Order: sequence, then C-alpha cells, then structure tokens
Amino acid sequence: MRRNKIMAGALMLSLAITATAQTYPQRPVRMVVAVAAGGSTDIMARLVGAKLGERIGQQVVVDNRPGGSSIIGSDIVAKAQPDGHTLLMASGSFGTISSLFTKLPFDIEKDLAPVCLIATSPYVLVVQPSLPVKSVADLISYGKANPGKLNFAGSTPGSLQRLAGELLKRTAGFDMTYVPYKGTGQLMPDLLGGRLHVAFDNVLILTPYIRNNTLRAVGVTSNKRSALFPELPTLAETGVPGFHAVGWFGIFSTGRTPQSTVDKLNTALVATMKDPDMRDRLIAQGAEPLGGSADDLRKYLAGEISKWGKVIREAGIKAD
Repeated sequence: MRRNKIMAGALMLSLAITATAQTYPQRPVRMVVAVAAGGSTDIMARLVGAKLGERIGQQVVVDNRPGGSSIIGSDIVAKAQPDGHTLLMASGSFGTISSLFTKLPFDIEKDLAPVCLIATSPYVLVVQPSLPVKSVADLISYGKANPGKLNFAGSTPGSLQRLAGELLKRTAGFDMTYVPYKGTGQLMPDLLGGRLHVAFDNVLILTPYIRNNTLRAVGVTSNKRSALFPELPTLAETGVPGFHAVGWFGIFSTGRTPQSTVDKLNTALVATMKDPDMRDRLIAQGAEPLGGSADDLRKYLAGEISKWGKVIREAGIKAD
C-alpha cells in the first residue's frame, strides 16, 4: 500500500512538472546571484534578466544570495522545484568550488541543469609602474632574475585573480608570492602604492587606472584582444603560449527541469544575446556576448573544472 502511494505521488509530481513545462512560465522567474550586489555578476544578471523577462512574458527578479564562495546561492537553485522558475546566474568561481571544497551540499552535474553560456570577460595583467617591466616578457625575465621579490594580489582562494597568477607562474616558470585580500577595493591601495607588484583583474575595473597611467597594463588573458584595449596583446601573443583565463557567466536551472523548459529558456537567452542593444552594452563593459546550446555550457564548465582543478591541486589551494 505504501509503495503504491509513493508511486502515485511520484506520478502526480511528474504530471504536474510536465503540465508546468507546457505552459512555462506561469509566474515571475527568480534569478539567484550567488554573490553580493554591485559586482560584474550582479550587473550581468540584471541586464540579462530584464531582456529575458521581455521575451518570456514574465518578470525576472534578481535575488542576491552571497556566501560560501557561491555555494549558498547555488544550493538554493539546486534544491528548488525543477520547473524553470528558479535560475542561477553563475560566474567563474562556479568552475572552482568542486576542487576547493572537499564536500558540497549539491552535485554540480546532477542538481543543476545548464541552460546557456551568456558571455566571457577578459582579465588584464597589470604591474606597478615602478617596476622595470613594460611587457609580459619583461615580467617573466624580471621574475626569473629576481627570485622571491615579486608578489601578486588576489581575493578569495578560488578567485580568477589568484588562479590566473598561479597559472602564469607555472606556465612561464618563475615565482611570485600570493598576497590575499578580501576584494579588489582592499588590494588596490597597496597596488597603487607599490607594496604590491602584480595583479590580474576584470578589464572594466582596471580601465580607469590604466587610462591615467597609475597602473601599467602588459596583457589580456583572453584568446583575442579586448575591444576596450585593442592595442594590448594577449598573454599568448607575448611569451605565454596557450594562456587563457577569463571570467564567464552562465545560466543554470535546477536539475531535472523538463527539457522543453530548458529549450524555451535557451532560445530566449540566445535571442537576448543577439539583441544589438544588449551586445553594445556588454561590449562597452569589456565582455564578449555569446549564447549557444545548453550542451555548450556543459562542456565549457567541464573544461573550467578540469583546468582549474589541476592548478588548485598543484598550488595546494584549499578553502575548507
């Protein structure tokens, strides 16, 4: 009898999810952002959410749930009703948490469903102008000739600021000392004052300092040059072949969300990223608008987990 009730309950849930998928969306959509308001991920969520809402005919409400290196917000979406009404705007740190933490409250592959890769955003490698360094090659040469003298800044253990520095050290074969900070706002005074020598950060954040020559940019971390700094070479062009370390943004739904709902969201998001106004606004912020299938995001995330997992293990980085 109990087994029959369980089977009947499961059948009713399945029918309810199917019915919801056929009429999706039935109510406003909640887009969880697993970091605090005001940063690049939050800005991206609000830009994309507004346009997505217009296309699906329901308001998209951004809900900031920071904490735990994006684990808290991600877990909310992982445990939500699998009907597409709760989404996650994930960013680069999402590709590192499975390597940084020994145990997560959710399974990235099973409990979250990829929907669409939204955009990537390059980082810029900057140096303190007091250093006799005008290029990436100069930085590598200086680091090799002056072991133990260079330091670089980063925020959380799994931040791209930290991991890009670790990747550069290992790829180019020289050493720098990592100095942790709680965020860009705290490290910038030391970088400007000369107590820090090297930093990686988002192109939009660093643009004012590069423009007024208080920091010297020597390269961008993407495969191609940034639209904001077309004169600035990539690291791959200037002595570090194959170097690639960019911020990214992708939208996930709860695992077991009906495929028809995922497909509808993906279609709306791809159209959103092709919208001329959206593209212009993202490019102005140094981002590269993307799009593509849900499987494209799945493969991209797998590549990020593999690449940064290796760096994290080699550097002995732990967050718990």
